[in-house]
Amino acid sequence: MEVLRRSALLLALSLYTAFAAGPFVWAAMMSLRTTTEITRDHFALPIPAHFEKFPLAWFSSNYSVYFSNSAMIVLSAVLILTIVGAMAAHCFARYRFRLNRVLYFLIFSTIIFPPQITIIALFQILVQYGLYDTKAGLVAVYVAIQLPLTIYILETFFARIPSDLFDAARMDGYSEWAIFWRVSFPIALPAVATTVILNFILLWNEFLYAVVLITDEANRTLPLGIQRFMGDQLEDTGMIATGLMIAIVPVILVYAFFSEKLIQGMTAGAVK
Repeated sequence: MEVLRRSALLLALSLYTAFAAGPFVWAAMMSLRTTTEITRDHFALPIPAHFEKFPLAWFSSNYSVYFSNSAMIVLSAVLILTIVGAMAAHCFARYRFRLNRVLYFLIFSTIIFPPQITIIALFQILVQYGLYDTKAGLVAVYVAIQLPLTIYILETFFARIPSDLFDAARMDGYSEWAIFWRVSFPIALPAVATTVILNFILLWNEFLYAVVLITDEANRTLPLGIQRFMGDQLEDTGMIATGLMIAIVPVILVYAFFSEKLIQGMTAGAVK
């Protein structure tokens, strides 16, 4: 009976893995084939593999600019989210002050609003402050939309840290600032790593805010570049797949190298 149960579980996991990874593997194979080869046989192996398509897509379609813009904007937003989100979560979890839960609820409640509702207001605010169509403006928007979720994830983790650690740190003469950086933050690194990975993946693929708030070619992010690339290469399926792979690879690498930290942060039930 146990063998049958394990076999059924293994079969289910195999089917789900094939379902989840299948489109990525197919796109990866198409990215190494020409459109003529894809038209002749959609599912054939990339033999021969046309690796020269990647530098061709990179240099002929302004991909280097799009990629550097996305890297600059996303990394800046993730850095700000990590620092500000961790500080806010620490305060909400460890300090009892008037309106603590009210402020926490107001911040967290913004998650329920669809992005489409906030677009017009954000557009007007950025125009008013001269941040429309700028990298700094998009960074500010990304921080605003992801901060509630970041605080929510981290606040739960910070709340589980034993109070004895903070009492001992105060007895040793640590200030509240030092307690956060030398006690809370190091202990919460698994949860912090989780928010870093989630924010990076979500913001790297973000399209809606970027397409509305960015118009200048020099400020376009990678998702916007892919949209333009697909328009330019509408009949070239192979080059479209190559362009998509350039955008997908960074996310795959981040998850591959930090998936263990992500799992640790998501499954951390208590701090010992």
